[in-house]
This record gives sequence, C-alpha cells and structure tokens, in this order.
Amino acid sequence: MFRPKVPTNPTPTGLVVPLTVEPTATVQNTPPPAPVAQASTRRPAVQLMPGSAIALVGGGTAVVLVVGTVLVSMLLAVAISGVSVAVCAVVLRSLIAQGRTHR
Repeated sequence: MFRPKVPTNPTPTGLVVPLTVEPTATVQNTPPPAPVAQASTRRPAVQLMPGSAIALVGGGTAVVLVVGTVLVSMLLAVAISGVSVAVCAVVLRSLIAQGRTHR
C-alpha cells in the first residue's frame, strides 16, 4: 500500500518488462492480550521535613545572593568603563582644542 508504484519502462530492445506485484500483508484480527495486574509502581511523594525545608530556603537564598552579586558587579564594571571613556574623551578634546589655540 505504501510502496511506490514504478511505471514499467521499455528496455533499449523495445521489450516492456512488467512490474512484479508483491502480495500485501494480511492483517489478522487477534484479541488484545489480557490485562496483567501490575505491581504498585507509584513513586513516593516528596515530603519536606523542617530541617530540609530550612536547608532548601537557605540554598535558594544563597543562589539569589550570588547571582545578584555577580550581576551588580558586572553593571558596576560597565558603568566604570563608561565613565573612564567619557573622561578620556574630555581630556583628548581639551588637548586638541589647546593645540589649536596656541599656534
């Protein structure tokens, strides 16, 4: 059913080779297998004890503090770089302007 049907092409001698037809598979209706009782494979629910809840909150707080510190330090690095570039631009501008007036 899902196999492509290739047309028969004449050979150089002019003979036409017929396409061989393969029989399709027959489908037999077999009853489904009887359901088998499975063992209980339920996973136990996660239970938080007071100590583990405190450890979880402490770990989350530590992660938030570390990520916040890294982000703030990156922001400060960008700000300091921008200020230093601006100061360099002002100094260069004043040096160029001073060189033009003293000629």
